[in-house]
Amino acid sequence: MAEEVRDIQAEETASREEVNKLIQVKREKLAQLQAEGKDPFKITKYDVTHHSKEIKDGFDALNGTEVSIAGRMMQKRVMGKASFCNVQDLAGNIQSYVARDSVGEEVYAGFKKFDVGDIIGIRGKVFQTKTGEISVHAQEITLLAKSLNVLPEKYHGLTNTDLRYRQRYVDLMMNQEVKDTFIKRSKILAAIRKYLAGEGFMEVETPLLVANAGGAAARPFETHFNALDEDFKLRISLELYLKRLIVGGLERVYEIGRVFRNEGIDTRHNPEFTLMELYQAYTDYNGMMDLTENLYRYVAEEVLGTTKITYNGVEMDLSKPFARITMADAVKQYSGVDFSEIRTLEEARATAKEHHIEFEERHKKGDILNLFFEEFVEEHLVQPTFVMDHPVEISPLTKKKPDNPDYVERFEFFMNGWEMANAYSELNDPIDQRERFKAQEELLAQGDAEANTTDEDFMNALEHGMPPTGGIGFGIDRMVMLLTDSPAIRDVLLFPTMKSLS
Repeated sequence: MAEEVRDIQAEETASREEVNKLIQVKREKLAQLQAEGKDPFKITKYDVTHHSKEIKDGFDALNGTEVSIAGRMMQKRVMGKASFCNVQDLAGNIQSYVARDSVGEEVYAGFKKFDVGDIIGIRGKVFQTKTGEISVHAQEITLLAKSLNVLPEKYHGLTNTDLRYRQRYVDLMMNQEVKDTFIKRSKILAAIRKYLAGEGFMEVETPLLVANAGGAAARPFETHFNALDEDFKLRISLELYLKRLIVGGLERVYEIGRVFRNEGIDTRHNPEFTLMELYQAYTDYNGMMDLTENLYRYVAEEVLGTTKITYNGVEMDLSKPFARITMADAVKQYSGVDFSEIRTLEEARATAKEHHIEFEERHKKGDILNLFFEEFVEEHLVQPTFVMDHPVEISPLTKKKPDNPDYVERFEFFMNGWEMANAYSELNDPIDQRERFKAQEELLAQGDAEANTTDEDFMNALEHGMPPTGGIGFGIDRMVMLLTDSPAIRDVLLFPTMKSLS
């Protein structure tokens, strides 16, 4: 074992030495170019007429046409008086044929000194090689930026997942599928905005720094604002400010933005993530269910061209009506426990013990129902499913069901066993809301760090009158994960939160 460790360390040392030599050669090449008055970093622009995919897709029309392309040189094969190189741009990559007789002897001599990783521009004519590869026959080639580092496959490859997340710029260079994921993420966001604009929603922006971080059960990050000499928090949700806008008469509003929760990191959680919340006056949680179905179908069709998506080999069909089930019925179906027959907290606790469900002293009957749901139900909700009618104890901002005040008009939307969205018929009774905040503060005093506190300005807004309103929060990152078949949330965040190396 000791010998293996020494061998690995020796290989790493040799690799570092080799890399350092290559870097030194690159810097010497740059110095030579600068001495000759050919500093690539003084070039300010380059006119690109086409991307690689456009040329390949439109070859029949572009064959023999002059084009200008630019990107990173990923391969180079020098063969005497003629060479080939591969240029990678946003859309993919394309081969270029570089011949001394076409670009000139001086330019060709310079090209032979270019390094893999350099940014280059090529002007030339589109053609097809004898082997059938669509290419650009270079007539002019320009070094636009000198790469002074070494691409990763030269020394350690891209098998190191941690390094891929830390150096996303390298990951994007080396893995086209990663680039495609983030291009698709942008298209998903564009499709969401397009759909909501068509439904009359107005996009707004609300504060990230807040005095009271409410609207969700989560622990906030805290900071100090020097200019005001006051402590602030980073928002954990978008809810309370967006509801203020409903009070103000903006009947359909939404925001897509970052929120921050001081909690753990795993394949589905990052402390900084993208949330979309929207609020619509004069509707309820049934209206939010209809909106969710229509939005998911629209985005999938717009971005993927189909309403059938596959995640980790499992197909989920968005074209069918989404299933709807109450939380109590779901728990009964998957655990056999009927909470409608459990009348007291003592009975709920006894049932939890029988089923090995751990609970805390502060937990009430509704909390225990939710614990059963998390333990027995969530993993089974693979196809699109609305789980409705949550207990009032876990829903401090939601209207009670008129016929059963122990429960509220709330649903969570599930796919692939994940919670994808959370929606309410919003509580607009200020008297009831104050009582709910009071109950939350009692939980905070009992040690629940995720409990809400009373937001007096929000209460003041509610007291001016808020119309009946439906509201929903969508986890954008999880939506992107599903639509891109990405295994972890870090795969859909350009720069995920990472522990410092120092």
